[in-house]
Amino acid sequence: MTKTAWVFPGQGSQTVGMCRDLYDNASSAKAVFEQADKALGISLTKLIFEGPEDKLRQTINAQPALVTAGYACLQAARELNGDKLTPPAFVAGHSLGEYTALAASGTLDFSAAVSLARERGRLMHEAGQKRAGAMAAVIGLEEAKLADVCKQSDTVMANINSPGQIVISGAAENMTKAMELATAAGASRVIPLQVSGAFHSPLMQPAAEGLTKYIDATTFQTPAIPIIGNVTALPLITPEDVKTELKNQLLNPVQWIRSVEYMAQQGVITFIEIGPGKVLTGLIKRINKEVATQNLGDLEAIKNLSS
Repeated sequence: MTKTAWVFPGQGSQTVGMCRDLYDNASSAKAVFEQADKALGISLTKLIFEGPEDKLRQTINAQPALVTAGYACLQAARELNGDKLTPPAFVAGHSLGEYTALAASGTLDFSAAVSLARERGRLMHEAGQKRAGAMAAVIGLEEAKLADVCKQSDTVMANINSPGQIVISGAAENMTKAMELATAAGASRVIPLQVSGAFHSPLMQPAAEGLTKYIDATTFQTPAIPIIGNVTALPLITPEDVKTELKNQLLNPVQWIRSVEYMAQQGVITFIEIGPGKVLTGLIKRINKEVATQNLGDLEAIKNLSS
């Protein structure tokens, strides 16, 4: 039997106006946006649809916005083309996308997922203000060489995204050296990222400590679908597994290559990216050229979904 995985994108995939077509054409998607506004006590929907872009890009807003958009895409797909939407053997999300995956798997109800995502974004932003951090995507440098660069510059690998694309993270004063060393070591490109802190690094310790309180106060159910964790690249199958993952996730690298490889080894041949953009589709294709990919990020894609 062929297997499918659903994957959910993380911060950086947000755009002003995302999912407006789903809001207008699927009552289930509209209900997700309304639920987010109610859970957060703000008009997140207005910000998503109208901007301004610089405000939507802020970590505290981008994170709940993407969880809302991703979950709205899933609900719209179920409503409009559910017979073509293959149930997944696994779900996974990239960094923030893990929170959307938790809602999709029934581990968290959506209101809890979007509320946790907003707190996560707020705490990450505050941690970045306490200690200035930066991140950069390093293209075309093998992992072992980049590990040496990080060791020499007191930085860390934050997102191990695909062969030849790894994001590094660290204190702002160390990242300049790290970027220079990566270029000298043979990286084809080093691209600074527009972020408000050194995500997935030890500089996020204050955020991890703050988030732990919210995680411990939140009710988690046993996942109905195994979630492949960012930190371990293995299935999370109990509420305790999930809590441990979320607490560790801010301080450790996103093991995206290993996550995709694990799912492929378990027989997944189709990955469906649910949410705005096609970032994960591109990464998955570079990790494993044999698998099929689909995107469900707008009304047209959902209507054209092939089973």
